[in-house]
Amino acid sequence: MSSTAPRFGVNYTPSQGWFHHWLDFDLDAVRTDLDQIAGLGLDHIRVFPLWPLFQPNRTLIRPAAVDQLVRLADAAAERGLDVNVDGLQGHLSSFDFLPAWTQTWHRRNIFHDPDVVAGQAEYLRTLAAALADRPNFLGMTLGNEVNQFAAGPHPDPDRITADQAEHWLHTLLDACEQGAPGRLHLHAAYDAAWYQDDQPFTPAQAARIGALTAVHSWVFNGTAQRHGRTGVATEQHAAYLVELSKAWALEPHRPVWLQEVGAPAPLIPAEHAAAFSTATVTAALDCPDLWGVTWWCSHDVSRSLADFPELEYSLGLFTNDGRGKPAGEAIAALVAEQRRQPHVPVPRSTALVVDAGDEHTAPGRSVCAPGGAVFEAFARLTADGARPTTVLADRSADPAHLAARGITEVVTPEQAGTSSTSDAATAAHPW
Repeated sequence: MSSTAPRFGVNYTPSQGWFHHWLDFDLDAVRTDLDQIAGLGLDHIRVFPLWPLFQPNRTLIRPAAVDQLVRLADAAAERGLDVNVDGLQGHLSSFDFLPAWTQTWHRRNIFHDPDVVAGQAEYLRTLAAALADRPNFLGMTLGNEVNQFAAGPHPDPDRITADQAEHWLHTLLDACEQGAPGRLHLHAAYDAAWYQDDQPFTPAQAARIGALTAVHSWVFNGTAQRHGRTGVATEQHAAYLVELSKAWALEPHRPVWLQEVGAPAPLIPAEHAAAFSTATVTAALDCPDLWGVTWWCSHDVSRSLADFPELEYSLGLFTNDGRGKPAGEAIAALVAEQRRQPHVPVPRSTALVVDAGDEHTAPGRSVCAPGGAVFEAFARLTADGARPTTVLADRSADPAHLAARGITEVVTPEQAGTSSTSDAATAAHPW
């Protein structure tokens, strides 16, 4: 088991102009934001170039934009903050940002068209190489929840197979490694990868490809609607995803990064955001092999910007004019307490069996979704005082696998007292 203390960070949403700030880049404004973030005791940020602004033509990666990214990373280093960079944006807060050379008259599949993939690889390699000599550069994430482009409910998906998704992941992660060898390069999906039967980005890919596994936890996916704001399943959703990922991991102690988690209103009302934040992060910290927690997000979206889903305007740890919020105070308190008296979780010895069909494609993974047999059994076990993890059905009787993970008891969803009939909701939109 890893003895490394978990990292604590935040997804950086600029207070001035949101991610459109790249158009009017103001390093002084960025420094102000980063001072506020560092003031919470956090140690890293995840940042988001807008792909169409950085690579407006397939063979043009703008040097000025890359320089802005480097200057942001250097400003973060001055404040003791490490930086992870998401390359392909891709998708952010309900808006898609795809370059014109992939759309309309130039419409090409962003996952398997050879020219598009070659352009993406060069872009990611360029960003990684620009930061390769910066000690505070953690590595690249390929993009933000790019799996949402590959299937419904996206209104215009770029359809691919699971094999094509896997080839795309390897190709682009190789490009990141070429640009910055030895860094933590990974990919990240929204929870359809774990919950949606026909999603071509799969749990096995998430848990086996890249330097570590990333999970994104959002309780507006049917969890809070079904279980309420203080329900065990709601407050444990992030921990559940961390432990669910381990069913597919080949390494018994593969690190898992809770890369996005937030308190979405109105399901989590503003007056309860701090309590939800505390409960969620505390639960995640009781998961062995947790690499870190990165809250979504640093600053609220300004009300001067139009057409965001309502919940997006209030997810920050700070208001967009830099005032601290109760959720930020709660996160800061947890960080301080963890560093003062670290919680070191013991192995989770009870494993819930996951039978989602073929382990590579998981055609029945909706059993893991809110309302599904595995999801509800995990919540019931937790409510009864257990600290469950998960194991694939095919490995549930493998003594060596169980021993390597510290598992001494295996239970099925039926044995945990839940219904075996899944009424899992269709995967929600990715924001």
